[in-house]
Amino acid sequence: MPHPEHSSPDKKAKKIIPILPESVALLEPRKKIQPRSISDVFSAWRWIMVWVTQLVFYVLPWLEWGERQMVLFDLETRRFYLFGLVLYPQDFIYLTGLLIISALALFLFTALAGRLWCGFACPQTVYTEMFLWIEHKVEGERSARLRLDASRWTFEKLWKRTAKHGAWIAVSLWTGFTFVGFFVPIRQLGSELLMLQGSWQLFWVLFYGLATYGNAGFLREQVCKHMCPYARFQSAMLDNDTLVVTYDAKRGEPRGARSKNAASEGLGSCIDCTLCVQVCPVGIDIRNGLQYECIGCGLCIDACNSVMDKVAQPRGLIRLATTNSMAGQWNAARMLRRMIRPRVLIYAAVLVALSSAMIISLAVRTPFKVDVVRDRAALSRIVPGGKIENIYRLQIMNATESPQRYRISARGIEGVEVASEPEVSVGATESQWVSVRLQVPYGTVPSGAHPVYFEVESLSPEPEYVSEKSSFLVPR
Repeated sequence: MPHPEHSSPDKKAKKIIPILPESVALLEPRKKIQPRSISDVFSAWRWIMVWVTQLVFYVLPWLEWGERQMVLFDLETRRFYLFGLVLYPQDFIYLTGLLIISALALFLFTALAGRLWCGFACPQTVYTEMFLWIEHKVEGERSARLRLDASRWTFEKLWKRTAKHGAWIAVSLWTGFTFVGFFVPIRQLGSELLMLQGSWQLFWVLFYGLATYGNAGFLREQVCKHMCPYARFQSAMLDNDTLVVTYDAKRGEPRGARSKNAASEGLGSCIDCTLCVQVCPVGIDIRNGLQYECIGCGLCIDACNSVMDKVAQPRGLIRLATTNSMAGQWNAARMLRRMIRPRVLIYAAVLVALSSAMIISLAVRTPFKVDVVRDRAALSRIVPGGKIENIYRLQIMNATESPQRYRISARGIEGVEVASEPEVSVGATESQWVSVRLQVPYGTVPSGAHPVYFEVESLSPEPEYVSEKSSFLVPR
């Protein structure tokens, strides 16, 4: 057998060069979106919601109720003030109820009309709209901003970018300050920050200010498209009878530029001006169908209607409609009848029931709370006089804004009596721990644990009662 080195060239194995697959980027570079300004019905409603939400947000912490802040979630003292209500951590059930009601409302509105929350009231949408307005006022309309982005650095570009970012930072810091003002009395917070005190408060103001600056100024639509989970699971909450932003392809296609007399040219109503894409804050083309990125803001409807007016075509090429109504060319009345379907009625009924129950519960709630804790240092003992004594600690929480006196009594065991001071005073919106001694004559009850009930009565013109269960231990 010949050695491999002496083999003929034609018998040598051919060298195999592997063909590598074409590389594909895992993350497409972000293309900056410069939306065009538009004025019509949906843009007006967006600005109405901006004004409403921000007036509530920025003004509410400065309003007072009596001698305190009207709305304050005071984490330091563990008191939550909501208009005339004083809530304690024990009232956490109301927060749970509020979250459930908010979720049901989101389900209901989404089943009816898609992403209404995203398009008109979401903080990301609202602050992005505010930041875009600042950008528009400083740098100009969309074409001017695109030219500025592509130009080299000049004095004009420098001062415009400086002015824009300065305004963004000012709004962001004021937003962070206002947000923290819901958890720390806002006037106290302002005084502390002016005196360079309160390091944690300063940290949170800067943290939320930076979050606002980054999300509304730079991330913008990326939050809606990639960070917000609602964009991903909204498809499970929509059906063919949900009102969504829709392009009428039967009427609009084939698209193309034309004169006002489009019918004679065999073209649809869409003139392919791409104005609907230019005004979209997330940069999608609604003519390609409903996409998960669509936030349902309706700006493309405003843009298309303005174009239809100019080319003497009927409005509504892009409109709010359901998939079924678009396929069947239904009128508005039939479409609305189909929208009121069983899932909508169920959501509405449950939402009304829970909201009513929560309002009634808040209206009839007792204006004070009591917690009972056994004194573990002395569970049970025999005291002079032939009595068995148990010691407890009662936390009485006054949820009113005036000082109150309370009378403590006990029941549940024959002969049980309160051996400590039966009355106690608690200041307005304060909580106080009280040591209470219960005594039972020896031999009245057998050994073991026996249920006992503490009854606390407020000595106000309109008395209220709270009863809390505990156990009385009798030694062997």
